[in-house]
Amino acid sequence: MAARNEPARDGATAIQRPPLARELLLVAGLFLVYKLGRLLVTGHTGEAFRNAQHVWDLERALHLPGEGAVQSALLHGDSLVHLANTYYATVHFPATAAFLVWLYLRRPTHYVWARRALAAITAAALVVHLTFPLAPPRMLGMADLVDTGQVYGPTVYGASPEADSLSNQFAAMPSLHFGWALMVAIGLIVATRSRWRRLWLLHPLLTLLVIVGTANHYWLDAAVAAALLGGVLAVVRLPHRTTTASGPSKPVAAAKAPELVGAVR
Repeated sequence: MAARNEPARDGATAIQRPPLARELLLVAGLFLVYKLGRLLVTGHTGEAFRNAQHVWDLERALHLPGEGAVQSALLHGDSLVHLANTYYATVHFPATAAFLVWLYLRRPTHYVWARRALAAITAAALVVHLTFPLAPPRMLGMADLVDTGQVYGPTVYGASPEADSLSNQFAAMPSLHFGWALMVAIGLIVATRSRWRRLWLLHPLLTLLVIVGTANHYWLDAAVAAALLGGVLAVVRLPHRTTTASGPSKPVAAAKAPELVGAVR
């Protein structure tokens, strides 16, 4: 899915690109705060399972398709479910990091916008994780789903949520796997001019099928993530003009973020 690049704006790029050291420290700091914040709600087992029952009942009341339908398709073959587990474990952070690196190098204005949007949705998700701990469907007995990570591997979680010191397994809602994937797709659609750029939406679509099929998230986890991202993009706008040493330049040709906000609401 190679995208045709816009003509380079060397002067604007030199002015707009933030200092690399500052950006690395900022991104690392945000990640550390997020990881520490998630661990604050570790141990809220009873509340997490009560919330899981409420979410499951709400999905059934809304007549959403059962998560088991997606999982059944994955379980037709060990290779397919192993591939889904690998995608869940290995694509989330590297894909988002590659997205930010590419924007930093090739689209500095878009990079600042995307970094702000990702930071905002991550902060909003952390608030929800702290106030609404939620056990994923793989832990919910009434869901009758397989913990594919533990059974088929690989998995990023420990066998016991209480003993897992690296992650909070009761932070299912919203799904940042889906929220970040959707932001990556929207960012690449906005920042590129290829006629095929909307195919980037396959990334969040595949991510949605993986997070549901592996029983790590409910449908509503993705819906809440999309709603949060829609709100973030309504506030964090892509600048329409750049500034160079010689004065204002032309409007950014790919500044179409407002058109895509409705797509994620």
